[in-house]
Amino acid sequence: MTSTPSRAELVRFLEDRFVCAQACTECARACALRASLVDPDGTTEQELVRRKGLMCAEVCDATCRVLAEQSQVDETGLRVQLEWCRTVCLESAHVFDGRPGTEEAAEACRACARACSDFLAGLG
Repeated sequence: MTSTPSRAELVRFLEDRFVCAQACTECARACALRASLVDPDGTTEQELVRRKGLMCAEVCDATCRVLAEQSQVDETGLRVQLEWCRTVCLESAHVFDGRPGTEEAAEACRACARACSDFLAGLG
């Protein structure tokens, strides 16, 4: 027998989901901006920053779309998406670390990874 969530639990779930979606949106914006500022014909290191920025922006955008869906997304699929987003964000933050001009993107990635972790913890 499954229990029905209380109204307070449902509100908290939706609030946490919104916070996570907001963090994903901010991270996608920061990473896309960072990637757009890198010279596509630059060094190998610059290419790595550009590729990681684009990848992180795409994963965060996809995660935000999953979180924004009105239909019921199965919990397993949601967990996989959040884990993927968290992993990509942490990898991207690591690539951005120590490179001039990437501080904002690195922090947005870390904030998104934390939001994904927090939301995952709330799923139970």
